[in-house]
Amino acid sequence: MPPVVEGVFTVDPPALLGARCTGCGEHHFPRLEQCPYCGHESVKPVALSDHGTLWGWTTVLDAPPGYLGEVPYGFGVVELPEGLRVITRLAVPDDSWEFGQPMHVHIVELGKTGAGDTMSTWEFTP
Repeated sequence: MPPVVEGVFTVDPPALLGARCTGCGEHHFPRLEQCPYCGHESVKPVALSDHGTLWGWTTVLDAPPGYLGEVPYGFGVVELPEGLRVITRLAVPDDSWEFGQPMHVHIVELGKTGAGDTMSTWEFTP
């Protein structure tokens, strides 16, 4: 399954692809050619942690323009050990979430394009 966006995650093992600045040491996601914090032009590509904690969440009831998946779906913020808070899909669209809940990334089928290609994306699950 091709990813909905190239270069943002790996499938095996599931991981988000970020970078770490060689100047200030901060991580960022998605990968950029220069640090968004200090502007340093030397960043090192890294695979980010496959786990984190739930920081905030909601349920999306109406599909945004161009969205291929089903609604409702969970949407939230997961804080990774690197100190990043990643805006992400959540595996379950309900109110059973708890602040600080342990979460893990996994790759899922998002939906089919108009040409019939099945696209994949990442989401976090408890």
